[in-house]
Amino acid sequence: MLINEQLEKMNMTKYRLSKESGVPQATINDICNGKADLEKCTAGTLYRLAKVLGISIEEILQSAETEYRCAFETFKSNTCHHVKDMGDLDFMIQLLETDEIRTLYNRHWYPEALYLLAMLDYLSRVNQIPLCTRYDDIRTQKLKEPLYPASILVAREVLESDKPLRMAQQDAIPEFRRFNIMESEVRNVV
Repeated sequence: MLINEQLEKMNMTKYRLSKESGVPQATINDICNGKADLEKCTAGTLYRLAKVLGISIEEILQSAETEYRCAFETFKSNTCHHVKDMGDLDFMIQLLETDEIRTLYNRHWYPEALYLLAMLDYLSRVNQIPLCTRYDDIRTQKLKEPLYPASILVAREVLESDKPLRMAQQDAIPEFRRFNIMESEVRNVV
């Protein structure tokens, strides 16, 4: 995010930005951590931040719009690799400490947010750890349309049959299926 980059470039702390801009430090923290939607910030807040940071309001808003979002298949693969590399518990701890689920959900990146929440719930179950209640509000949501792995969609086209879709729904891990994500394999990554 541009604000974080500018803070680093200027060797400025969020505290100092708060003092010089008059914007509460909590607001700056939420903006820098992706918890606050920049488009919903007041013009006065954006103006004060832009003035202190020596950038325009337009640059701040454009940086929020152009945040990189990879393909969902890539996101899933990266997530599974992180679990494999870090181990279940360390992955869960990092996920909870960074609050990435909430950040993605607030960005309206629902497939990614729900995939991470499904992974958290799945890992909680297989490791016999109680569910974290922090995301109970998100657990009531699900994607409007089912998301299938690319391999299932290819099989459907090749076979000219919906049987691969039905099989994927049947084989899906319950924590993923709850959110309309048909995921059956999160452990077998190369």
